[in-house]
Amino acid sequence: MKIWVKSLGSVLIAGTLLAGGTAAGGLLTEAPHAYADDAVQRNVINVVGNGEISIKPDIAYLTIGVEAQAATAQEAQKATAAQITKLTNLLKNTWKIDAADIQTASFYVQPNYTYNDKEGQKLKGYNASHALQIKYRQLDKVGQLLDDASKNGANRIDNVRFTVENPDQYQEQVINKALANAELKAGIIAKGVKRGLGIVLSVSQGGVNTAPVYEQNYLTMEKSASDSAAGSSVEPGEIKVTTSLSVQYELK
Repeated sequence: MKIWVKSLGSVLIAGTLLAGGTAAGGLLTEAPHAYADDAVQRNVINVVGNGEISIKPDIAYLTIGVEAQAATAQEAQKATAAQITKLTNLLKNTWKIDAADIQTASFYVQPNYTYNDKEGQKLKGYNASHALQIKYRQLDKVGQLLDDASKNGANRIDNVRFTVENPDQYQEQVINKALANAELKAGIIAKGVKRGLGIVLSVSQGGVNTAPVYEQNYLTMEKSASDSAAGSSVEPGEIKVTTSLSVQYELK
């Protein structure tokens, strides 16, 4: 019986020491870290600053196409090829657009079917489409270019997109606006909780975005003589360059 008491006592003592050691260790090492983390969390403020500037575009991307129908795929393809060749020569020779700024955007030839209850599905012919994407920098002449293209075989426009060729040049300006916006928000919050705004602890950027302007979308170039005489008016407008910053400030 004495042996059991001693053994049990030693187990109890060892258990007490082990438990005590863990508790002491927690107080000496873990607790200060936890309290320090809580203190840091109580003394920071996180805000998102937004920056936006409006600028004039300096380049237009025009997607001009030719569509044709024929009894056979070869005839349909041949018809679009002839018109595209004529259109490409116009762009290069008359409008002085560099060959590097003209490329094929899409090309397809597909069957055209009709259906009725009596005959069922019947092949009517073939549709062919060939579209070019053109980079053009004289924005005040975009309307004239579209009119000229229409007169020389283009019978559709998929879209006209105005944007900036090098958006990186506006990064500093839009980032500074986002930083100012973040500081304004943080200052208002700090004042509201009767604290002072300290240094910036961290910053992360969400990216710089340039929103293009689409002037027209899928416009079929079928105009009357009076419309052609009036000419197309295409306004580039303004585009917006935006960014967002997540900023963490110290509260004093």
